[in-house]
Amino acid sequence: MFTIEHEFDATVVTLIDEGGDLPLTGDVTVTAFEDCVTLEQADPDSEEVVRITLSLGQVADLAAALNLPEGSYRLDRAPKGGTAG
Repeated sequence: MFTIEHEFDATVVTLIDEGGDLPLTGDVTVTAFEDCVTLEQADPDSEEVVRITLSLGQVADLAAALNLPEGSYRLDRAPKGGTAG
């Protein structure tokens, strides 16, 4: 299950673990800003929130990696579209 909220400067997605056969993990909050994406989850031992910040390039790499076989890759980040002038 997940929720989506649109805030003034970001979109916030919360991923809620509903269980199944495995033990529950804490909710993961994904916040997409204009220039980065943060992932936050409470550490069950310390109860402190752990935050990871990804650049938009890292997010693009992660999205591509989910659909590729094992290996080493570099995405082409050349601008697409018309010519300047």
